[in-house]
Amino acid sequence: MTIIKTENKNGVKTYTVEKNFDDAKMEKKMDRFIKKDDITDIIDHDADVYTSEGKLLLRFRKNVLPQNHIDDFYDNIIKFAMNTSGNRGSATGSKDKSIWTNPRVMSNIFGFFDRWSPIQKVVFKKLGKKPKVDVRECRFNMDYPDLYEKTIPLIQDIDKMYKKLTPEHYALQRKKANQTHFRIPDTAFTTITTNVNYQTSIHTDKGDDVDGFGNLAVIERGDYKGAETCFPQYGIGVDVRTGDTLFMDVHQPHANLPMMKTDDETKRLSIVCYLRKNVWLRTMNKSKKFYESHRKTMRNMRRVNGNGTRKNK
Repeated sequence: MTIIKTENKNGVKTYTVEKNFDDAKMEKKMDRFIKKDDITDIIDHDADVYTSEGKLLLRFRKNVLPQNHIDDFYDNIIKFAMNTSGNRGSATGSKDKSIWTNPRVMSNIFGFFDRWSPIQKVVFKKLGKKPKVDVRECRFNMDYPDLYEKTIPLIQDIDKMYKKLTPEHYALQRKKANQTHFRIPDTAFTTITTNVNYQTSIHTDKGDDVDGFGNLAVIERGDYKGAETCFPQYGIGVDVRTGDTLFMDVHQPHANLPMMKTDDETKRLSIVCYLRKNVWLRTMNKSKKFYESHRKTMRNMRRVNGNGTRKNK
């Protein structure tokens, strides 16, 4: 990265940086994987980074999440998180946005989402109807409510750090989250994405709250090198490890460096919490009664096969 200014504020390194190349060149690099040579600096300490225009690019803090909540989250989500999916589009390095042809990766969501799954679309067609609002409860919290409940404490820890480190962004997002029952309890988030050993290509996040700020936590099992979260236009990466939190401008191009595992059992579980804009827009100010009715409708439809018949309970 090209550092314009470095300061030390209360034990936190604060950097002001400028771009290594212009936006036109960055556009040509989108949807491609980055290499180690693309990144000149890796941050592994408490740091704030601002752009030369004065905008916050990232805030990184080491060892701020409690170990017991980390362990509970991992133990209860990891089996689900290792399911494979083809819905990550260009973040997989694929120019083809079809879920049928994209590479299969261990990337999954829970909480609430604003697009129907292919199976749900089939069921709706067979039944000749669909719910009143295009928002769904995700399969993990629908099918495994006890496991879901045990993941919430860590999400709430991340929420507290979000409020502490980027209060202005947090306040705008939390105001929206408070307007919907379709969210993770007592947080500014509607949706969680988990990734296991997944190298994203250069992309910007879409579908999240534009007034909010992105975040990342990681849980590691085993040893590995690499996998740093990077902003290639600035030549900067952050080595996020267990217990750390990274808050970042996810509307700037970002990606991961390759992960080099010591053995096949090594896992890097990344956790991204956010507010889906359309979940909020479609359910804002809906009553608790509406929320409960919608969940009941979705659960009843969940018990219907693609041929329109009821599954045995």
